[in-house]
Amino acid sequence: MTENNGSYCAGPGYASPQEAIKAPREKVVYTICIYTGTGIEKPDYLATIDVDEESPTYGKVIHRTEMPVVGDELHHMGWNACSSCNTDGSMERKYLIIPGVRTTNFYIVDTATDPRKPTLFKTIDGGEIKAKTNLSAPHTVHCLGADIIVSMLGDADGNGPGGFLHLDKDFNIIGRWENDLGEMKYNYDFWYQPRHNMMISTEWASPNTFMPGFDLEDVARGKYGQHIHFWDFKNRKVEQSIDLGEEGMIPLEARFHHDPDSTHGFVGAALASNIFHYHKDNGKIEVNKIIDVPPVDVEGFPVPMPSLITDILVSMDDRYLYFSNWLHGDLRQYDISDPFNPKLTGQVWIGGLLGKAHEVNGRTVDGAPQMIQLSLDGKRLYVTTSLFSTWDNQFYPSMKDKGGIMLIVDCDNENGGMKIRDDFIIDFNEEPHGPARAHETRYPGGDCSSDIWV
Repeated sequence: MTENNGSYCAGPGYASPQEAIKAPREKVVYTICIYTGTGIEKPDYLATIDVDEESPTYGKVIHRTEMPVVGDELHHMGWNACSSCNTDGSMERKYLIIPGVRTTNFYIVDTATDPRKPTLFKTIDGGEIKAKTNLSAPHTVHCLGADIIVSMLGDADGNGPGGFLHLDKDFNIIGRWENDLGEMKYNYDFWYQPRHNMMISTEWASPNTFMPGFDLEDVARGKYGQHIHFWDFKNRKVEQSIDLGEEGMIPLEARFHHDPDSTHGFVGAALASNIFHYHKDNGKIEVNKIIDVPPVDVEGFPVPMPSLITDILVSMDDRYLYFSNWLHGDLRQYDISDPFNPKLTGQVWIGGLLGKAHEVNGRTVDGAPQMIQLSLDGKRLYVTTSLFSTWDNQFYPSMKDKGGIMLIVDCDNENGGMKIRDDFIIDFNEEPHGPARAHETRYPGGDCSSDIWV
């Protein structure tokens, strides 16, 4: 079984980003839901949500795939196969790989046998991963042909710099992927562009620093990252580390263009609330700040409040950049046709601490836009409100008792513009075991932050 990708290739995914844009639209989406940190002693789970407007269950959670233990803090997930193995007829985009950042357990979930009712296929024990690799706290999952690479944020004891876990296609632990971390202090996200032998990785902090919650003093102590790292991808070693300084504090999400011939990409610095653009068109890596979101004075907040850019993504046609400001409460759309000169083309407000949109679609928002996922055709942005359990409890304490939400923002990908869809809201306050928080979302046919072309 292969996806109906409109190409003559045998494997999963799509022959090109242009083919991905023409793919059938998503009818269900999969979203991480967590009870970790809420006081509800139930396992985290994967929610299947009906997003087919013609369906009688549109806008409903139609299935919940529970994990076997309590306290994983499911966070980010990825596919076993994507467009990087589009020519391999033996591969299938069948499994979601869902790690627990607190336990280092990995759950392999079968979404292909019944896309509306995913089932747990296999568990990789976090203790085994720690013992074999001295790595913990998994974050970003990318497939690379038949193999899988996962960024790991700490060693077995929760200290930096972490590294990268390497799994084979049957989810066996090969070991550590990297050969040389260079001067890397911390780890977080990564993205690769194999035609240019490039990979970028970013920095959050060690698990022992970020897991208990955010302490501003830890920034002054140098316990949060401000470097981005460019890798010799083939030889698996850091080639160049760039200090972004105070303008680039806590660089989290990184995205290359989808066009595999491009060297251009973007990084969102969360605490500094800036977007950086990087490229290698002139034979050497160049990095420049292109967007700056100013902090705002808020009564009772100890410093001018940063917007906290916590997620970014690039549309499949590489025309639009989207990002979320988790403290301020807005989502933005920029036209990046000229990546050196982005133009703001859309903005919506959802919750946040500035009081701009306390209520959306009849629901009080306990939180703000955080994780975002864009449809392959660039027209629907799925938005959830939870960042990380201890940080949620710190900045949005009411989310613990009232749960998170999911919204759809309809995007004009011709002229620019964004509008919150008024007939869709998933209220995770109403879940069977009590209020849950929603985090990352994936689509069965791939999405704008999973597929990479080789």
